[in-house]
Amino acid sequence: MSSENDVKEKAQAAMDQTDRKGQVKQMVLWFGALIVGGILGWCNIPTLNDAFNFVATVFTRLFQFVAVPTIALAVITTLSSLGAKKETGRIFSHAVVYTLLTTFAAAAVGLALYISIAPENLPADVIGAGVADVPDKLGKLSYYDHFLSVIPNNILQPFIAGNVLSVLLIAFAVGLGLAFMPKSENTEMLLKVINGLQELLFTLIKGIVWALPVGILAFAGQLAAQIEAGVIVGSLGKYVAVVMGGNFLQFFIVLPIFLLIRGLNPFTVFKKMAPALAVALFTKSSAATLPVTMASAEDNLKVNKKVSRFVLPICTTINMNGCAAFILVTSLFVMQNAGFELSMGTMLTWLFVAVFAAVGNAGVPMGCYFLTLSLMSSMGAPLGIMGVILPIYTIIDMIETAENVWSDSCVCAMTDNDLKGTLD
Repeated sequence: MSSENDVKEKAQAAMDQTDRKGQVKQMVLWFGALIVGGILGWCNIPTLNDAFNFVATVFTRLFQFVAVPTIALAVITTLSSLGAKKETGRIFSHAVVYTLLTTFAAAAVGLALYISIAPENLPADVIGAGVADVPDKLGKLSYYDHFLSVIPNNILQPFIAGNVLSVLLIAFAVGLGLAFMPKSENTEMLLKVINGLQELLFTLIKGIVWALPVGILAFAGQLAAQIEAGVIVGSLGKYVAVVMGGNFLQFFIVLPIFLLIRGLNPFTVFKKMAPALAVALFTKSSAATLPVTMASAEDNLKVNKKVSRFVLPICTTINMNGCAAFILVTSLFVMQNAGFELSMGTMLTWLFVAVFAAVGNAGVPMGCYFLTLSLMSSMGAPLGIMGVILPIYTIIDMIETAENVWSDSCVCAMTDNDLKGTLD
């Protein structure tokens, strides 16, 4: 019996060593592609830039193609298999608690920086000129319209439009419906089809991840070419310092502290989730990054699939650390320039507004920007500042999305660590 256990331990050790070698090789490829792409993009060769744009568009479309069905199938299969079991509630409660704690922490960091750095008002002519840059029709949106758009009126439209919140609602309904349906031959057949589709989807995801160094090369080249050409320019000084400073503090200090408190090594979690963070940085969409986030959590971090396939799709929608900080800081900045009195009570109230607005935001490119625009429009605040911010929002959006996915990874890792050994 002892010799049999020794053989199993040696086999497991050999598998772990092979996994580590594979992860190191993957990281070398990723960072090599990142560096080479950045250098080639900085050279600003037109033909090469066109090739980068084409490849980057292909990979973005592939991510979008698998993202929505990944969310739907992951939630449906998890809920249908867990059903009314206590472990469903435990996984969900851990995810929600960590989500709210990290999101409130991100908003609080942003508020503290805003108060300490105290950005000045922009000149009136700059704000007036910014009105022209506000995207058409978006200035007329209200938060009521945003909330109403989440409620689906047919089953296909949310999938076609990529409305993540609506897809999540449909997936919850279908998953719970399957969990509480009477057990029959038809139910079993339906579950087999759904599980088969999920297995097919994850096979496709692994193929995309395998080819991802080519995508990273193109993304890095595309971004470097834009910076070199002056597409991403401009600065709002102290406002940018508050937004970026809050993101970096949350990313490198606050979230690692959460991991340390729960007995996890932040460096290990970061290293194993690095592929997802890199994709998030370039795609600027936590929903599009979800397939890579789930693959990294399961293959590299070895998270229980019951946890990863339930927590990560939910976190993609509700766990928006970077978005909460951006909504709070930008809303205060816009209101300050509009002459609103920013008392401590007002700022604390907006901290809660920002957190709960971020929870209801979709994990899509520029989602935080559009949501903030809606909130400010509903208050009658001048929207010119949003136009001034727009040219630099590309960089802000990249950092925020990486922070959101890093927070998703931390919530997933902490939930898995807390429930290790308690799930069937």
